[in-house]
Amino acid sequence: MNLSLSEASDLLIRIKGAKIDFSKVDVLVAPPFTAMQLATELLAGTDILIAGQNMHWEAEGAFTGEISPLMLKEAGCSHIILGHSERRKLFFETSEIIDRKVDAAIKAGLIPIVCIGETLKEREEKKTFDIIKDQLNKSLKFFSQKESLPAELILAYEPVWAIGTGKTATSEEAQEVHLFVRRWLRENFDNDTGKAIRILYGGSVRPDNIKELMLVPDIDGALIGGASLNANSFLSIIQFYES
Repeated sequence: MNLSLSEASDLLIRIKGAKIDFSKVDVLVAPPFTAMQLATELLAGTDILIAGQNMHWEAEGAFTGEISPLMLKEAGCSHIILGHSERRKLFFETSEIIDRKVDAAIKAGLIPIVCIGETLKEREEKKTFDIIKDQLNKSLKFFSQKESLPAELILAYEPVWAIGTGKTATSEEAQEVHLFVRRWLRENFDNDTGKAIRILYGGSVRPDNIKELMLVPDIDGALIGGASLNANSFLSIIQFYES
């Protein structure tokens, strides 16, 4: 819930005008709903993708204040972020709710970015893998039952203890969880799915740690928070391949 329309416009224009090698990196922005039309218009004709930050699982109806998958698609979204730690914690979204949203997103033709992650207390109690497994089992239950997961779906591991705190999981800690997720995909689906699904890391990603993170074998990208609100830092992260 950041940036006025003028601030969002300045940010998007800077990103749009930057020299980005799209053969090396995919770029996606997730503006608030009020800036969705602005983003769609400014980024038309570019390779920059647009995502919603949340949605309801129903296509329409008496759900005041909610946005449907079809509304987001019509607004220009190709992706949707689901199950972000803030949605889980502040708005009490359960993995069962996220499962319904993921199914609805796929049916509407949106690509879900499904977030998972443990709190500091859970990590200190050595429950990280139990929490991650439980979230995966329940957030992707519909697809697990079918034993088929769309290859375009994206997962994002966001250790809650590293979001907005300046703390970052070490490359070894991040790899450990990403590898666990990759193995879960292989075990619950198949080797091809385990290989195809992109797993992003999100937890205080900054220009000074992006390259190290991108060298980790099972990290396929980043879900960037505060650093994406500043054009200089966001572009430094996007263009990590140049350093």
